[in-house]
Amino acid sequence: MADTKQRLLDGALTALREHGVTGVSARTIGAAAGVNQALVFYHYKSVDELLGAACLAATRERVTLYADRFAAVGSLRELLQVGLDLHASELSEGNVSVLAQMLAAAQTGERLAEPTAAALQLWTDEIEMVLRRLLSGSPVAEVADIPGLARAVSAAFVGLELFEGVDREGARQALAALDQLAVLVEVVDELGPIARRALRAKVKSHLKVREP
Repeated sequence: MADTKQRLLDGALTALREHGVTGVSARTIGAAAGVNQALVFYHYKSVDELLGAACLAATRERVTLYADRFAAVGSLRELLQVGLDLHASELSEGNVSVLAQMLAAAQTGERLAEPTAAALQLWTDEIEMVLRRLLSGSPVAEVADIPGLARAVSAAFVGLELFEGVDREGARQALAALDQLAVLVEVVDELGPIARRALRAKVKSHLKVREP
């Protein structure tokens, strides 16, 4: 039974890559998995439930695969490089197209929205842990919403993965801008104590002005 469920999970991803979300069905999944299509409904309540489970399982596997890379990150620029390497790997394996299909379907399919969001959260959680470690003791950490920043980074990479398909040069420029921001944070961290205090006070002052 465990082998059959794994074949269905793999088959769902294959069908999604080959046919797109509008062409995925119990029949196409069964064909890709090499099993009777009725097993889709035996093990899962619907095709959508299987797609959600497949997306979540595949993401969990990828996050685990990159866990050591994330743990070894020593700077924001290194985090960006891990993101670039991850993007190249996901693109070559067809996982970017899977993500694009799931995100598109989740806009109108509530049953796919929850597992897709949960899959993205796995990456966000990993990024948040890295950011908390890297920004510990930094003036940035005192004014930044780390969980929100982690979501922004995660969303930026998701957007860039999809954006690159229609504007490769625009995506390259966006990545270069992220690298510049990472350099800026590193420069801030290298400031002397007086400059750091002045910067901290200035940022806090601006944040108070913007509060409703």
